[in-house]
Order: sequence, then structure tokens, then C-alpha cells
Amino acid sequence: MELATGQVAVVTGAAGGIGLALARGFAARGLTVVLADVEEGALHKAADGLRAEGATVHVRVVDVGVREQVHALAEDTYERFGAVHVLCNNAGVGSGAEGRMWEHEPNDWKWAFEVNVWGVFHGIQAFVPRMIAGGEPGHVVNTSSGDGGIAPLPTASVYAVTKAAVVTMTESLYAHLRAEHARVGASVLFPGPHMLRTGLWESHRNRPERYAKQRPRKTPYRTLGQWEAALREAGQEVVFTPVEEVADLVAEGIEADRFWLLPASEHSDRQIRARARSMLERSAPDYLEKFILD
Repeated sequence: MELATGQVAVVTGAAGGIGLALARGFAARGLTVVLADVEEGALHKAADGLRAEGATVHVRVVDVGVREQVHALAEDTYERFGAVHVLCNNAGVGSGAEGRMWEHEPNDWKWAFEVNVWGVFHGIQAFVPRMIAGGEPGHVVNTSSGDGGIAPLPTASVYAVTKAAVVTMTESLYAHLRAEHARVGASVLFPGPHMLRTGLWESHRNRPERYAKQRPRKTPYRTLGQWEAALREAGQEVVFTPVEEVADLVAEGIEADRFWLLPASEHSDRQIRARARSMLERSAPDYLEKFILD
């Protein structure tokens, strides 16, 4: 599909980071943007900034893990604009889990799955039937990650498992859309290829009480700045991908009807080859060893 003035794009997790960059990129191409996020203050600040740049913006506070709120977002959007052409299921959180998998709190898994997996599914169910029925070209973009989407980082296993699920969900969505001969495409996004400056690093600020941690953390949450400093102290080069590059990748991928929105990266390619080789040879996943910390 061609992105054009008069179309409508809905973006979740849109108050900052990748989501806001996606919204800004769509607005620059003339689309009306609907911003959804759980963080009300940041959401309205983002909307005000886009309006100052000339964008047509609508906002709604939404917890994507709550099915009724996502369906209410769809109802509101269709009542106001009559159509949705692009849906970006982008909202995501880190789990805050510590230690080995068998030491994790169940609430770490429940919260991450509710947002990262159920949130994507809720978006698909709320919007895709309407997008198909509208008969116009459309596209769904689901945000995954190289962590899990390609190969897991064992020290962030909860997040990795959820992002692996997003890849499989999007592959299935693509197949179902093709079987219906729908004019709606699907893509899975792997932001990168380097680290990104997003609010994901401080996800705990929005953790709902229903999924509160049941015991104190052994170590404080690290900010992105602290992660960056620790990596530099360890002698590792720290490179960041601007979120604007991610937004451009998405817009270009939609117009080219690309399924894999995976930026060129030799690191990612090595991981893909190593994992595929392990599967084909029925050998142990030794490619994970360098990520496993004592």
C-alpha cells in the first residue's frame, strides 16, 4: 500500500520512543495519527508536540493488556475517522525479573505477557476485522525484538519469550490474511540494529498494582544511562540506532509490503545462521553460551 494523506494510523505505546517516532513519521506523510499509551501525561505531551508540527492527532489512554480498553480504542477511532489503514501494535514492557528462570516471580511473566503478547492479540482482534471489512489497503505492524524474535538473551528470558511469541503470531496473521485474500498486509518489526533510547528501560514506572512484585528486588532497577556506563566500563562499544531510522524502516516496509522489518546487521545474520544450523543439525544451542552469565 502507498501511505498517503487522508489515511489513519493507530500506534500503541505512542507516548515516546519508537511509538512516537512511528506516529511522527506517519504524520509527516500526511496521515492522521491516533496515539494510545498507558502513560497519560507523556501521551498528551507527545500529542501537543505533533500538533505543533501540523499533524492531525487523536489520543486515548489505553492499557493494551485490557481487552475492553483496546476494543474501546477501535470503536472510538472508527466513530471519529471511519477507517484505519495502519495499525502498529508497538506497546511493550520489560518484566523486571531477576535471577534464573525458576526464581522468577509469576507476576513478572503475567505482566509481560499481558502487554507484549495479549496486547498485540487484542489489537489484532479489535482492528483487523474492521480493516478487512473496509475494503481499503491496510497494514498491521507488530513490534518484536532481536531478543527472542531471533534468539533469546537468557538474562532477559521473560521478554525474549514474549517477543518470540509476537513473531509467530505475526506469521500466523500473515497466513490468515492471505487465505482471506484481504487487502491488509502484516509485518513483524525488529527495532535496531543497535540499542535504542526508549522508555522500555524504565518499564517498571507503569507496572500496574495487580502485577506488583511480591518481594523486593535484590538489585535496584538500572536506568539506560547506567546500562550504557556499565557497558563502556566493560570495554564494549555502545552504539544507538535513532528511533527515526526505525520509523523510516517501517514506512518503507509497509509501502513495499515487506514482512520482515529486519534492518541489515551482520550480528543478527550470525545469530540467524547459528540458530538455524543448530536446528538443522539437531545440535545443542551453543550459540547462547556467550550470553549466559554466572
